[in-house]
This record gives sequence, C-alpha cells and structure tokens, in this order.
Amino acid sequence: MPLALLALAIGAFGIGTTEFVIMGLLPQIAGDFGVSIPTGGLLVTGYALGVVVGAPLMTVLGTKVSRKKMLMLLMGLFVVGNLLSALAPTFALMLAGRIVTSLAHGAFFGIGAVVAAELVAPNRKAGAIATMFTGLTVANIVGVPLGTFIGQAVGWRITFGAVAALGVVGLLGIARLVPALPRAEGAHLRRELAAFRNTQVVLAMAMTVLGFGGVFAAVTYIAPMMTHVAGYSEGAVTWLLVLFGIGMFLGNLLGGRYADRRLMPMLFTTLGGLAVVLALFTLTAHDKILAAVTIVLIGALGFATVPPLQKRVLDQAHGAPTLASAVNIGAFNLGNALSAWLGGLVISAGLGYTAPNWVGALLAAAALVLALWSAALERHTGARAAATAPVADAAVAGAAATDAAEVDRSLATTARPGHA
Repeated sequence: MPLALLALAIGAFGIGTTEFVIMGLLPQIAGDFGVSIPTGGLLVTGYALGVVVGAPLMTVLGTKVSRKKMLMLLMGLFVVGNLLSALAPTFALMLAGRIVTSLAHGAFFGIGAVVAAELVAPNRKAGAIATMFTGLTVANIVGVPLGTFIGQAVGWRITFGAVAALGVVGLLGIARLVPALPRAEGAHLRRELAAFRNTQVVLAMAMTVLGFGGVFAAVTYIAPMMTHVAGYSEGAVTWLLVLFGIGMFLGNLLGGRYADRRLMPMLFTTLGGLAVVLALFTLTAHDKILAAVTIVLIGALGFATVPPLQKRVLDQAHGAPTLASAVNIGAFNLGNALSAWLGGLVISAGLGYTAPNWVGALLAAAALVLALWSAALERHTGARAAATAPVADAAVAGAAATDAAEVDRSLATTARPGHA
C-alpha cells in the first residue's frame, strides 16, 4: 500500500470524526450557548448542506492548481474551521466554523478518491479508494466515541481543538507523502462539466443519494428507536453506534475488495440486501440482540456500496473525473439530508420510531432499480457497438482489398512488355 494512501486516510479520519462527533456533544454545546436542542441541530444541518455546496464549489476553484496542492489547501481549511468551532464565543460563530469545515469535506474526498486511484494499478483502484475511506469508517469506531468521551469529560472545545490538531497531522502527511501529481492534461471547467452529460454518471449519483439515504433514514433516528422500542438505555446508544461503525469498516473493505472484480453484481447484492435488512429492522428493532445485529448489517451493506459507486463515477467520467467525484461525495450528504427529513415526516405523522426503516428500505430498493437500469443501458450500448463493429471491419477490409487489387493491376501493367 502506498504511504500516500495513509496520509489520505488520516485526513478522512479527521473529517469523519468532526462530522459525526457533533451528535454526541449536541446537548453540551446547546447548553453552553443557551439554545434549544432543535436549534443546536442546525450544526448538523448546516454541515450537511455545506458539503453539498462546497463539494462542487471547492473543486471548481481547485481546477487551476495541482491535486496535491488542493488537498493541502482543503486540510488547511479544515483546520481553520475546527479552530473557529473550538474558540467560538457565540452560537453563530460556532455554526460558521462548522460550515467552513464542511466546505473542505466533499472536495477532499472527491479529489482524494481520484488521487488514490492514480496511485495504484488499474485493477486496484476501488481497493485504493476503500483504503482512503477506511479513515472515515474508523472514525466512527474510534474517533467519534473518543471525541464524545473527551467532550463530556473535559469540554467539547477540547474535542474540536484535538480534531484541528489531527487535521495538521493530515496536512503534513499529504505534504510529505503524496506525490506531486500534475493537473490532468486539458483539465478545465467546461470539460469537467461535460461529464454530467453522461447518463451513467447521473445514474451513479442518483444511486448514491438513494442508497446512502436508505442507511441514514434509519440511523438518524437510532437513539429514540433503540431507547423507546428496543429498550436500551441512553448510555448504550454510543456502543450501538460503535457497532454501526464496525459494520461500516467491514463493508468498506468488502466493497473495495470486490468492486474491482465485479462492480455491478456487487451493487446489486449490497443494495438488494440493504433494502431487505432495513425492512426487517421494523421487526428486529423490538429485540435487543436482533437490533444490534441488524445495525451492524446496515452499516456493512451501506458502506459496501461506497467504493463501487465512487469507482463507477470515476470510470464513467473518464477524462474529467475530479468534479464528478466530488459531487458524488455531496450526493452522499444529500441522501443523508433527504432521508433524515423523510424519516422525520413519518415519525411526525404518528407512524412510530420504526417507520423510518420503511422509508430507508424503499430508498434502497429504488437505488437497486437504478442499478439494474444502468446495467441494462450498458449492455444495450455494448451490444450496439458490437453489432456495428463487423460492419466497420468489413468496410475497412473491403477498402484494403480494393487497394490491394489496384496495386496488383498496376504491377501487372508495369511488368508487361513495352512498359519497362
């Protein structure tokens, strides 16, 4: 494994920690600023929307510099945002710090995925992308619980200060280990935008929104679901989230391993399995052991889609992958926001805390339908190309035969007496 992938994974670990640790520290932060919990929730919403906006914005701004330099600038922005959060004297400045941090999120993962894929052989690209995303999954196993513990023990500002320090480590690692990859030849905004005219790119991003939305439809409301339905204590929710993180870690490795071999079958299996497990969660949520097992499976199946979906976008947006890759990271967060909103609607309608699981199952099933459609379009395109190839080959062969015949006639004419 190239050491540069380790530097990218450290950056991903820091980003994953700062994104999700806010959920465990929200009561303390809201209390310190004297705002309600729903108002404090803007720190989560603002971050998600910042990722959606920042992913394409920062990537476009970075088209004039090398990818390594852009990754360093993004980690610098990440450090500044977390320091602002740690030192914010008012809630408004805290929110501003969260938004500044989020602007680096999508572009870092998008550009980082392109860089990771370029560091290895073509048949190992998905594995390299998965290695970078391992930092994000490990953050949910180690970073988030540890950050929550530190925040509750000595103050949430220390947590954000520590995350900023982690960002400095990631920045130095990128500066030292990532090779100075030049900008792609001919890379410019018009060419990057042209990738979005590819139906397969759009379908892959739609699969990202719906598939990952299915995961977070359930996970967003896991705390009230586990305490009110499964009967867990509030303190146990942290460990259930650790189980979810373990599932994410395992699923990410699985997706990276098999996406390089059989990408579309991998998507069919994981999206179909995710839809089934989410539907079953409406039943298993009533039992502590079954609920815990289901949470691991949701994390595993959900994150097993990440490497293949990201690689699918890179493959289909060949020649101009950077913006498409970053926008696909924004699509993950768009799925989070969409599913959280839909899950809240069904709970508000009085359908109970397990109702978001049905929402998630429907979203995952819709993503599976898009995956099947994408594969069908690809087969149709391949069949049409194969059908036209013999015609083209025959035309070339005919032209060659005609040219050969003319040469033979010319030689024969030249060889006859009187033409010497």
